[in-house]
Amino acid sequence: MSKLSIETLAKRLKTPRAVQKYLRALPYNREKRGETLRSAEAALRSGTAHCLEAALLAAAVLEKNGYPPLVLSFESQDGLDHVLFIYREKGRWGSVGRSRDEGLHGRPAIFRSIRDLVWSYYDPYVDKYGKVTAYQIAHLDNAKIDWRKSREHVWKLERYLLKLEHRELKSSLKRYKKLYRAYLERGPMPRKSFWW
Repeated sequence: MSKLSIETLAKRLKTPRAVQKYLRALPYNREKRGETLRSAEAALRSGTAHCLEAALLAAAVLEKNGYPPLVLSFESQDGLDHVLFIYREKGRWGSVGRSRDEGLHGRPAIFRSIRDLVWSYYDPYVDKYGKVTAYQIAHLDNAKIDWRKSREHVWKLERYLLKLEHRELKSSLKRYKKLYRAYLERGPMPRKSFWW
């Protein structure tokens, strides 16, 4: 268990890239003892995080450095949705995230719009069953739950994200089939230069 606090971590990790590096080194929470949805502080104490817990941890650390606590929620055709912390620098969007999949971690702030950022995840999301079908941005405080320090699981936050109306992301069937065939032939997409 980590003895670090969010405040201490925020003094060490002042940028999205630094937080992304920290999250990459954090073991992925595979929920071996049952499903979890820990607050930012509880995830930090446990020393592991799955995607939504990592997004909360990134939001708690980076809001201390001036970034609003915004997340990007993806819906997938297989029900395995994904959540990332998002941020804006010099008018461009980027993200910070944790995943079991290499292509679903963060991105530098190089995207002109949220839609462009979302499209950067479309291709690596395609696997045997997954495909991004919709997305939405949320301010974590709108969920009206203590996502920063709660000692209880924050399931209300998950329900809040699930109820949000997501914007449909349409891709051509041809593109999807090409990515699907490539996944079956070689497995996950090879690392791209703009993936953190």
